[in-house]
Amino acid sequence: MAGAAKLYGWRAMVLAVVVVVVVVERPAAVVAACSVSAIYSFGDSIADTGNLLREGAVGTFASIGSYPYGQSLRRPTGRCSDGLLIIDYFAMALNLSLVSPYLDKGASFESGVNFAVAGATALDRSYLLQSGIVMPPASVPLSSQLDWFRSHLNSTCSSQQDCAKKLAGALFLVGEIGGNDYNYAFFQGRSIDSIKSYVPQVVTSIMDVAKEVIKLGATKIIIPGNFPIGCSPSYLSLFSTAISTDYDERGCLKSYNSFAEYHNDQLMAAVDNLRKVNSDISIVYADYYSAFMHLLEKAHLLAAM
Repeated sequence: MAGAAKLYGWRAMVLAVVVVVVVVERPAAVVAACSVSAIYSFGDSIADTGNLLREGAVGTFASIGSYPYGQSLRRPTGRCSDGLLIIDYFAMALNLSLVSPYLDKGASFESGVNFAVAGATALDRSYLLQSGIVMPPASVPLSSQLDWFRSHLNSTCSSQQDCAKKLAGALFLVGEIGGNDYNYAFFQGRSIDSIKSYVPQVVTSIMDVAKEVIKLGATKIIIPGNFPIGCSPSYLSLFSTAISTDYDERGCLKSYNSFAEYHNDQLMAAVDNLRKVNSDISIVYADYYSAFMHLLEKAHLLAAM
C-alpha cells in the first residue's frame, strides 16, 4: 500500500496547484459571486485536514503525523500534503477560516466542519470485505461521515428549521470520494472489468449523501469526479508494461484512464439527474479529470514559474 500513499500526496499536490490558479488568484471575483457562510466536506485524503490523525493513523498513513507532511505549515496537521489542501483554498477564497476536522473536539466549527478521512471509501467496509477487498483498519466510509454530520447537527441546531437556515448558506463538498474503493481493489490484483461492477454502487453512495444534505437544507453542492489514475506514479509503477500501445501520448496508462472516465460518465449522469429534480439547488460537477490533464499538458509552463 506504499503506492497508495504516494498517490494521495500526488493528487493533493495537483489539486492544490489547480485551486491556487483558478480560485486564490481571483478571490474577489469568487467572493463576489458566492455568499457562503460555512463549508461542510465529505471525502478522503484530498480533503482530510486531521480526522485520520486524531482517529489513529496506522500502516500506510502512519507517516502523516511527521515531516515532510505539514512542512510549509511548520507542523504536521494530518493533511496528506506538505501544506494546504483544496478545501483550505476554498475557505480562504471565501474569506472563511480554515475548516476544522470533525474529530477536533476543541474546535469552534464557525466555518463549517470537515468530515473527510484519509483512506475513506464510498462503499461500506462490510461490502468491500465481502468482495474480498482488504481495507486499512482506520478507514471511515462515506456512510459513517454522514452519521458524523447528523450527530453534529443534533448537537448544534435548536430545531430542524434552525438547521435548514444554517445549511442554506453553506457550501457542501461531496467528494472526491470513491477513488479508494478502486485503489484498494486494483492494488490487490483485481481486474478492470471486475472493478467496473462496483461503479454503480459507488455512484449511488455518493448521490445518496448529496440527496440527504439537500433534504436537510443544503443549497450549494460540489460533487467532484475521479482523477486520470493512469497518469499517477503508483499506477504507472505497479502496472507498467512493455507494450507501447498501452500508453497514450502523455505516457499515461490508457486502460486505467478509461476506467476513471467510465466512473466519471456515470457520476456526471447522476448529477444531471439530481439537478433536474432539484432545479432550485446549485449542484456542480467538478471535473478533476480534465483539470489534471490540463495541468499535465501545461507542466512545462508551470516549471518556468
